[in-house]
Amino acid sequence: MQLVVGRIGRPHGVRGDVTVEVRTDDPELRFPVGATIATDPADRGPLVIESRRWHKGALLITFAGVTQRDTAEELRGTMLVIDSDEVVPSDDPDEFHDHQLIGLTVVTVSDEAVGEVTDVLHHGQDLLVVRRSGQDDALIPFVRALVPEVDLEGGRLVVDPPEGLL
Repeated sequence: MQLVVGRIGRPHGVRGDVTVEVRTDDPELRFPVGATIATDPADRGPLVIESRRWHKGALLITFAGVTQRDTAEELRGTMLVIDSDEVVPSDDPDEFHDHQLIGLTVVTVSDEAVGEVTDVLHHGQDLLVVRRSGQDDALIPFVRALVPEVDLEGGRLVVDPPEGLL
């Protein structure tokens, strides 16, 4: 499974630099100089990182062969991706990567079927997007009080929703 670690934004300057919206907690590991990184769409890459620097809080990257603003503009919106096998599992039993949660079956503490996790949103509070059959998606805050059990091997996630959440 491919995981998005960045998205190429607007060009910066006239020499081919681009801004990168970082979508990883370790940009130093994911974007080292000399690294080859896959893209989505695939026909825009792979790209080789020629240089990298931070400028006013934004990550600026120069890719090999991209030396002009027009060429950099053509890359805008391209997702930078890695294979999920490259992600080292956390030692913390309460820490999960999004790709581990997506696809889990969701049930209540009383074993009633709720649906399936289809996405994880990060908006100040991590939210699980749960697709429910015949109903609107549910947003469940990903906190221990509401999600007391995550069983990755069993493929399920147990929720204890307060009245009205579902």
